[in-house]
Amino acid sequence: MDSITQIVLGAACGEAVLGKKIGNRALLFGAIGGTVPDLDVFIGKLLYNNEIDSMAFHRGFMHSFLFALLGALVFGMLVFWLYNRGKRYGITTQNEWIWLFFASIFTHPILDSFTAYGTQLFAPFSNYRVAFNNISVADPLYTLPFLGLLIVVMFFKRTSTKRRLFLKLSFGVSSLYMMFTLVNKYHVHGVYKQSLADEQIDYLRFQTQPTILNNFLWYGIAETEDAYFVGFYSILDTKPTVSRWHKLPKNHNLIGDMPKDLETLAWFSGGYYNLSETSDSQTYLFKDLRYPLMDEEDSNSTIFKFTITKTEDRWEAAPFYAPEVNRGSLNSFWTRLKGI
Repeated sequence: MDSITQIVLGAACGEAVLGKKIGNRALLFGAIGGTVPDLDVFIGKLLYNNEIDSMAFHRGFMHSFLFALLGALVFGMLVFWLYNRGKRYGITTQNEWIWLFFASIFTHPILDSFTAYGTQLFAPFSNYRVAFNNISVADPLYTLPFLGLLIVVMFFKRTSTKRRLFLKLSFGVSSLYMMFTLVNKYHVHGVYKQSLADEQIDYLRFQTQPTILNNFLWYGIAETEDAYFVGFYSILDTKPTVSRWHKLPKNHNLIGDMPKDLETLAWFSGGYYNLSETSDSQTYLFKDLRYPLMDEEDSNSTIFKFTITKTEDRWEAAPFYAPEVNRGSLNSFWTRLKGI
């Protein structure tokens, strides 16, 4: 999920492990631990000079179970060595610091796996991307109550029972909302499945996910032999059905022989992508269709898209860009969210 949410979750984990002993500093160190896995964005750019390789590195090894174990050991021992000095000597143990960083690092990829982006929890042994698709990468209804309760925690003494109570409330409220999104996902998935059957769309597979910043308006995509069908459904709609399906051609044949770089992009998008030609015969527009359209009427308004260009020996991708968000598109989004 977004960086703020990961910082909040990491801080809560730090408080749970060492809050009684070091107070608000536990929140700080937990927040640091919760941020560590996302450093792969910067490390990927240092390791690779190709945007496709760099993009594939994100949510890879540094978001895996193995990294959580190794990272906890390294950061735990290092911070204990730095912290356990002077007046702080003997207050904490090395194992407690290892547990703090394990909890804050480990929960980061677990939380990410509930989004549609996908997380390689089993890297480097498998590149399978775990994605439950039940919550947006940024959802204020998950983050803000969690953050608010954690701020309240900071105003109580480290030994206060009320401090522990509000910490438990922060975990409880956020977990209840996550459970709501899973139940909601189950309901919405059934709506899309029935709608596809009603429209007699002979699909190979389909998936559903919430749109950005909410869990009310959902987006679904179904794959057929030569195209994708996409549609929106709000749980506030008067009827439990997808009112309109839009057909998008795959155009996978625009680039022949499936070069390795395109295989990486196809894997990255879970196979839900299409290609468009540009004015340059060596450049194409790659649209990751896991993410919804900004404008339901415009098939080119995919949120996650970028240009790919053939170089001498491989394909290069320009950094992804999103369509311009204007008042009209926001109004359309809000209107659709409220239901039809």
